[in-house]
Amino acid sequence: MTMTKKILVVDDEPAQLRLAEQVLSSNGYMVLKANNGQEALRIVYEHRPDLVLLDVMMPGIDGWQTCSCIREVTDIPIIMLTGKRNTEDDVVRGLESGADEYLTKPLGNRELLARVRAALRRAEKPSYLDEKKRTLFANDYLTVDVAERRVMVKGERLKLTPREFRLLALLVENADHVLSHQQVLENVWGWEYIDDVDYVRIYISHLRQKIEPDPARPRYILTEPGVGYYFHRAN
Repeated sequence: MTMTKKILVVDDEPAQLRLAEQVLSSNGYMVLKANNGQEALRIVYEHRPDLVLLDVMMPGIDGWQTCSCIREVTDIPIIMLTGKRNTEDDVVRGLESGADEYLTKPLGNRELLARVRAALRRAEKPSYLDEKKRTLFANDYLTVDVAERRVMVKGERLKLTPREFRLLALLVENADHVLSHQQVLENVWGWEYIDDVDYVRIYISHLRQKIEPDPARPRYILTEPGVGYYFHRAN
């Protein structure tokens, strides 16, 4: 028997809460609601939702702070929603807070459902991980152990968001094979994101900042111009 997925919607605008609840509940989801960050954290601790839809601009604890606090205790998908047009700095800030996605309101009902389903599907069964196989890369500088979900840089364990780890795992499991933007999007985000090429570029850049000795001259995550990216093992 399939358990009903619980989705926490966090927004200080009652109309937005009602709209999200209507769309999600009519499609079989159990909806939990919070109108501020503090209440959202309490619900996360007490009810353990499967996904969080989180507004950015809220009084008191804003979306960024709320996202960071949620990420400290759970790896559940977090989709951040903003009422303004996204800039690259906004998306990067969302990544740093631990969000999986950063989307602009208003979001159409069909797109919202597609994004929610994709995020839940990826969280439930990551497509990059073959449980029968242990994928490992290790040298004196970098260690990536996919089975143990462990990444080390110079002996120090690195903290990656769930999406960053999925991206790195996909690259390492396909080391020295170029993956197109579309292949990365389909495997890490889902087919619903197949046109969001900027997501790949931004995540690759952010991942390089974390694992490369010199992000401006990467050794591990390399670009194949006009095609995509690959992980280079010979380092």
